[in-house]
Amino acid sequence: MGLPVLLVLVTVAAWYVFDPLYNDYKVNFVLVFTQDAMDDAWWEVALFTAAFLFLAPSVHRWANVRDLNRSSQVLGLLKIGVNQSLFQSRLYPVLRVSVVILVILSIVAAFRVGDQLLYYFFPFLGERANPWNRGRLGAGFDAVWTLAGYTQMFIAVAFGITLALIQNPKLRALALAGCLLTWPYFLFDRTRNPMLVVTVPTILAWVFLRLRIDMVRKIVLLAGFYLLIHAWLGFIIANRAEVEISHAFSNQGFDVQSSSKVHQAGLNMFEELCWINTFIEKGIYQPNWGQRYFAELVNPVPRALWSGKPMIGIDYAILRGQGYDSGNSADAGVGATISTGMIGQGVVNFGRVLGPAFAAFLMSLWVSILIRLDLHGQETGRLLLYGLGLILTFNLGRDITLITLYTFVFGAMIVWLVDRFSQKPPPKKNAQASTDVPARFSTNNQPRRAHSELK
Repeated sequence: MGLPVLLVLVTVAAWYVFDPLYNDYKVNFVLVFTQDAMDDAWWEVALFTAAFLFLAPSVHRWANVRDLNRSSQVLGLLKIGVNQSLFQSRLYPVLRVSVVILVILSIVAAFRVGDQLLYYFFPFLGERANPWNRGRLGAGFDAVWTLAGYTQMFIAVAFGITLALIQNPKLRALALAGCLLTWPYFLFDRTRNPMLVVTVPTILAWVFLRLRIDMVRKIVLLAGFYLLIHAWLGFIIANRAEVEISHAFSNQGFDVQSSSKVHQAGLNMFEELCWINTFIEKGIYQPNWGQRYFAELVNPVPRALWSGKPMIGIDYAILRGQGYDSGNSADAGVGATISTGMIGQGVVNFGRVLGPAFAAFLMSLWVSILIRLDLHGQETGRLLLYGLGLILTFNLGRDITLITLYTFVFGAMIVWLVDRFSQKPPPKKNAQASTDVPARFSTNNQPRRAHSELK
């Protein structure tokens, strides 16, 4: 459970400790908030961390009680590499299904965007075409387009990880083609999280599992990727308010050095936690006792079926100055929603003590899911979901929400279907020897035989 737990702690550090260091604590915090509001925020961060470290092992033992005798498949692959016949065979079904889904999405996209289909695949040639566009409040078939968008993100991740790990040259070329057709759509988006979700799992899989080099050279490679990604995120921040990212790329080009100097916006969850405490201190905001979490939970229900479905975070966005009357019900009366952060989200639901503890419980559940995927990593698509989930952990720092996890949820459904329909009937057992394959990968490219057979 070490790696998932570590990712949560890194997430806390990035969103809550790095924020005041990066965004000038003396100016943007001390001169804006009272000392009590900031003290409360630090205590809430400490409470979340302590509760998480206490709860995570217990929740894991409870949720994965049947798998406690299994070992980590990721650690096994780190030691022996990915050139194992059993492991490689698990990559083929996911790649095949990803190709089928891409064909279906492409046909639907062609009907939606017409002659702009070329810019759906290659937005850098013109203006990015978005066949899955919808209003802030869904209506009609908007749920279908949302599903299509998240499904496309999942197969983009699947193509990338398959490209990083698969050995067959022809299938690797097929995965590369899938990346070339799906990645640009996310790389040239205005939002940064989808880009990280699509690219980072592939980079980590290639560096840690595929490359058989020493750790020093792996760290150097990761540092190079980090600088490139950081520069591209800066390029997006610098241009997304004025023009399309594709237009900015075509007209002015991408300069790594200048883009790296752009101040990254949005890394301010500690600031939001201070705002929440300020509003509670002034008596203009009260914890809603789970209503926000309930709105997150029922978010999958299409608004066409439930017109009164609760909206997520609109009350807080209005308090933060985003409310306005546009006369258009599709925008929910706010110019933008404001993330409260995973700890702040707990506070707005259950207050300053129970809130951080409950958020820690939810993250402990998420960690137990990732651990289970690792322990079952020999099964089709489980390590793909594990890699995706690790990156989504960082995105959950802005809010624990299904909106962030839909890619994972829909991907899990796809993996379940692939696994179910690609299973072969078990061989007939004979009385002389057992041919059961244990749930692990062998080091000689063949599944390990049962102990009785070896004996």
